[in-house]
Amino acid sequence: MRYNFVRWIVLGLLAATLSGCGYNDFQTKDEATKAAWGEVVNQYQRRADLIPNLVNTVKGYASHERETLEAVTAARSRATSIQVTPEVLNDPAAFQKFQQAQGELSSALSRLMAVSERYPDLKADTSFRDLQSQLEGTENRITVARQRYIASVQDYNVLARRFPTNLTAMMFGYDVKPSFTVENEKAISTAPAVDFGAKK
Repeated sequence: MRYNFVRWIVLGLLAATLSGCGYNDFQTKDEATKAAWGEVVNQYQRRADLIPNLVNTVKGYASHERETLEAVTAARSRATSIQVTPEVLNDPAAFQKFQQAQGELSSALSRLMAVSERYPDLKADTSFRDLQSQLEGTENRITVARQRYIASVQDYNVLARRFPTNLTAMMFGYDVKPSFTVENEKAISTAPAVDFGAKK
């Protein structure tokens, strides 16, 4: 009888200690980052699903733009071949690989859209315009989803680094999570050179 009483007191103290040290906050914020990440992946998948129709539509008008069309198809294949699991959130190298593949796909899509500018009939095609509009909407959703994920990771990382919850993070292995970064950060931090003296 006394053993059970002591055991319940110890369990009660342990529960109070865990809740006071941020353990439950880690669970909540970890789940929030997973949910935010799920939305990012969902929007990237939506974009990937639009690409085959877009490529086929462009191919109907500009089949000789083979190199651009193949680049988009290859970039889509690389982006969708990466297994996206919640574990990616805790693996900076895997996260970087995923981010790089999505960046390559964005770049290939930009080149494809630039190609469309050379073909007035393609730009006038209803299917192409609808796909272009859906793609633009998806890109906006990707931006919003990434912003929400970044905010969620920031909340989690602050908890993981702030005292005294950083002690709980160390004890239970809650490492800081990687966030999205700009691939060409060094390039965009350098101001472009502007020469007003250049003659046309």
